[in-house]
Amino acid sequence: MFDGHDQAIAALLREAGLLPPETLAALSEECRLTGRSLARTVVERGWVDGWDLLHRVAEHLGLGCVEEPPPAISGEIATLVPADLARRYAVVPLRADARSIELLAVDPFHPGLAGDLMFALGRDVRLVVSDPGRVMNLLRLHYGGDAAGEGRLAEPERIAVLPGEGGGLTEAGPEQMAGQTPVVRFVNLVLSQAIRDRASDIHFEPFEGEFKVRSRIDGTLRDVAPTPAHLALPVISRLKVMASLNIAERRVPQDGRIRFAVDGRSVDLRISTLPTQSGESVVLRVLDQAVAPLQLAELGMSAEVAAGLQEIIRRPSGIVLVTGPTGSGKTTTLYGCLRIINRPELKILTAEDPVEYEVEGVMQLPVNPAIGLTFAAALRSFLRQDPDVLIIGEIRDLETAQIAIQAALTGHLVLSTLHTNDAAGAVTRLIDMGVEPYLLCATLEAVLAQRLVRCICPGCRETIEPPAALQAEFGLDPAPTDARRFHHGRGCAACQQTGYQSRTGLFEWLRMSEPLRELVRQRAPALVVKRMAVERGMQTLRAAGLRAVFDGHTTLEELARCA
Repeated sequence: MFDGHDQAIAALLREAGLLPPETLAALSEECRLTGRSLARTVVERGWVDGWDLLHRVAEHLGLGCVEEPPPAISGEIATLVPADLARRYAVVPLRADARSIELLAVDPFHPGLAGDLMFALGRDVRLVVSDPGRVMNLLRLHYGGDAAGEGRLAEPERIAVLPGEGGGLTEAGPEQMAGQTPVVRFVNLVLSQAIRDRASDIHFEPFEGEFKVRSRIDGTLRDVAPTPAHLALPVISRLKVMASLNIAERRVPQDGRIRFAVDGRSVDLRISTLPTQSGESVVLRVLDQAVAPLQLAELGMSAEVAAGLQEIIRRPSGIVLVTGPTGSGKTTTLYGCLRIINRPELKILTAEDPVEYEVEGVMQLPVNPAIGLTFAAALRSFLRQDPDVLIIGEIRDLETAQIAIQAALTGHLVLSTLHTNDAAGAVTRLIDMGVEPYLLCATLEAVLAQRLVRCICPGCRETIEPPAALQAEFGLDPAPTDARRFHHGRGCAACQQTGYQSRTGLFEWLRMSEPLRELVRQRAPALVVKRMAVERGMQTLRAAGLRAVFDGHTTLEELARCA
């Protein structure tokens, strides 16, 4: 109920005096840590009556309220709102006249919702608050959705017929083509489907005689649907218009941002264009607050690693590094740490490239090297802002590393990422940058190396025996035993025949100790540091991966690909 609007609900409850202040503060903190909806929590626990809360939300927003929405609406009323528009904004028409329409909204807090719908429908719009679950049931009943296959791009013919539909494409300039109905509908369907499929990126790639549209889901690219080559220019133009980019400029890369509404919530899309031989390639990074796994418990950490990390990040000073290749979940881990340490009594500043998720109570700065606002420049300014905790998106150079160390030496906690293959490699990487070993020994508290691996689909999971050569690659005896079983996914509709569904993390936790600090002072190679850490109980990434394989979470093939 009203997920994602805890701050507004808390303010409403506070103003109405419905809960004691200390109870409201405790519930708000609990919901912040668990990710549960505050509205749902107070209703389920009996603190507030559900109908009373609906009325108060409606009064707070200046909207109408319907306690008992109808079990169905007439077909005539349903046709007043196109299906893709109803699904995108999560609204259902309740009644209408010649000039206005009344809409039940799943998310009445959505900014600009009435204005967007008024423009799209050409009528005055009155929003009505009701139980979000019942409104969503009406939405599915009358407008379908994923369950009915509506609004998805699974069938090639849906794409192929677009140019020939009523109001189809005509010869025009890029800006005119970008606004034509088939192009707008196609782009909206692609973006909506990718977001619902929890894609992290969406790729639009023009080739000679071919236009590919692909989504990165669980770390791998999948074709969305066959797309006619002649749609490349109008589709890419449409994306540039949505991001307010220069539609006429196709010679240099451009970056921008799109706010896209799907299922009644707003999703942030970061767009990057790249001129190629066959046209502009466009990649959208999906930053969906609703599905971001920002809690450490959701990342697949063992209890031992999670406890060690939480103990370190609650310290007043020092440096904690998260390492791994691009796409290994480093930023997600930093956000998970941020949720744990974010308290009103702390001043927390972050420098990010870009800011991926907004966190309440945290000052977040997007770096911009083009105007000289680098990580190092941001850090210098941060130290004059009286901070307690500094989070740096990445340590890329000696200057940034030196300022981070200076911050740690002067009593600040610093969290950052680094691109290295393992935890021990982070130490030698900083020394290779030019950091003095004695400074590293005085400030570095721990390093967490990580990878993301795909999980076996639970719907088609079965026992197998991997090839002997693959087992030998991991130093395993290929002789089968009762104590060790291997699994894989044979492929099903739920996992789109891939055998995998969702991802989990593998972690290597290196906690600095005096013997390790002595090796760092001596500029010991990474291999020597790693050997010492293993002797002192560190579990390597490969060992963590094999544990995940034997527990039935992933496969040897996936482990070979990622770790």
